[in-house]
Amino acid sequence: MLKAGPRNLITDVEGLLVGNAEDETLRSGVSVVLCEAPSVASVDVRGGAPGTRETDLLDPSCRVDRIDAICLSGGSAFGLSAADGVMRWLRERGRGVAIGDIVVPIVPAAILFDLLNGGDKTWDWPPYRELGYQATGLAARDFVLGNAGAGMGAKAGNLKGGLGSASAVDPQSGLQVGALVAVNARGYTTLGDMPHFWAWALEQGDEFGGLGPPPHGIGLPVSHARADLTHDPADAVRHDPRANTTIAVVATNARLDKAAVQRLAVMAQDGLARAIRPVHTPQDGDTVFAIATGRHDLGVDPLAPGEIGTLAADCLARAVARGVYHARTLGVARSWKEVFGR
Repeated sequence: MLKAGPRNLITDVEGLLVGNAEDETLRSGVSVVLCEAPSVASVDVRGGAPGTRETDLLDPSCRVDRIDAICLSGGSAFGLSAADGVMRWLRERGRGVAIGDIVVPIVPAAILFDLLNGGDKTWDWPPYRELGYQATGLAARDFVLGNAGAGMGAKAGNLKGGLGSASAVDPQSGLQVGALVAVNARGYTTLGDMPHFWAWALEQGDEFGGLGPPPHGIGLPVSHARADLTHDPADAVRHDPRANTTIAVVATNARLDKAAVQRLAVMAQDGLARAIRPVHTPQDGDTVFAIATGRHDLGVDPLAPGEIGTLAADCLARAVARGVYHARTLGVARSWKEVFGR
């Protein structure tokens, strides 16, 4: 029977580490998923305003099959430079694709928009390269959620967003699945002005409050039927509908080829749809990477890849709720725990 792993983090997938670096004055940060060995990866981009790096390379038709790390960063397009810091850390250790006597680390990346959250953005050179280097050096099995890494300056509809993670493991078969997400959505992760998360039905234990179903069940009263997405310039949290994007990584220890990993990323996007409403809007750059570390042989079961995709979507939905649940108030963006008294 599948259940949350011992850490309930993406690092319950063997072969992965996560490092975070953030700057509270900047109100931004970087998260790095570091592969202990080169791993098969792909990506699915659904948002209408993505900011990415090396995503074309992850198409199954392209020749580089394995990556060394994935970088998630705040800072909008400025944050794409975070991958430079990750590449430096890897190159110092001789990791990457060897071409002659040169080693080129492969580090796909995606960014979210957190430039309007009140932090000090008056840099001469963007600080993300240094944050990327620092985050990679801090990569470990355990890490904190909420105001950490790429989730430091994030928001989620009317609440403070954050970094979330979750896992599902099968102790009998050895299958492991996990997700990491920086939640910075235009949509809401909760049901209107109620504390219940859209992902409530997938909760394991009390990992995001243990509230159970909303008081009216799945059918909500009219007053809660639609998230308030009013574009109000006076609302400092929602004053520009372009300031969004949720970026994520899902992973498994299964042995999959690049096409199967791309399908894993596609299926995992359903997790965002289960946890955020609305999602994949023209103003969001929603992007989901997928990694297969290849340490678990699925055998010849033709249904297994689809089951892994379903688990990845569930883990991603739970990770979204956990990222918001663990976030702390930052500036005008109030945390779930402050608003709902938990």
